[in-house]
Amino acid sequence: MASALAHRSRSHLRLAAALLRHPPAPPLRPVPPLPRLLSTSRRPQPRPKKSVDIGARARQLQNRRLWTYALSFGCMAGFVVIVLNNFQDQLVFYVTPTEALEKHAANPSKTRFRLGGLVLEGSVVYPASSPDVEFVVTDLITDILVRYQGSLPDLFREGHSVVVEGLVKPFSDDIKRGGTSSKSVSDKARSIGCYFSATEVLAKHDEKYMPKEVAAAIEKNKKQLEEAAAETP
Repeated sequence: MASALAHRSRSHLRLAAALLRHPPAPPLRPVPPLPRLLSTSRRPQPRPKKSVDIGARARQLQNRRLWTYALSFGCMAGFVVIVLNNFQDQLVFYVTPTEALEKHAANPSKTRFRLGGLVLEGSVVYPASSPDVEFVVTDLITDILVRYQGSLPDLFREGHSVVVEGLVKPFSDDIKRGGTSSKSVSDKARSIGCYFSATEVLAKHDEKYMPKEVAAAIEKNKKQLEEAAAETP
């Protein structure tokens, strides 16, 4: 019995001595998966939050809106001005010979009109030296020479109303010299120093047609002439 216990004790001592000479290896730590390591290494560090000035942000947005409104209004105003200028340049007004000369004197650069009046009796001439036809249009106060290159409409008559479109020009040299074409120019028409270069003689459904404003002006001039004649002894 005693020998068995002694043998067991010696076995325990030898085992303890072996463990001291060769200690057991430490346990291995688990290795994390590669994607998890990568995602962890690339994760940005949280930044500290900055305080936001709400008042400054609101003022910035308000200034941006004001600039947007100002630019939009400026573009719209410029567009309206351009359209109105083009529309005004394209407008052709009905005027009498007296009004045509007044407009020409006020602004010679814009002298395109629709001239309305009466064709003076005996004023229609076809000059041999020119392809133009000449006649005088009057509103009973002012006479103006009209030159037109082309065929006159069938409704054109001396002593009747006419509407011509064109522009005012200074007298040409042949009229100033008193050539053949000047026979159609009355003393009133010669005194104004310019003539009406017609690009179109408007043919209407009635040879007595006349724009209302032109007819009213001629009627007014007619009454003035009648009153002046009545006052003359």
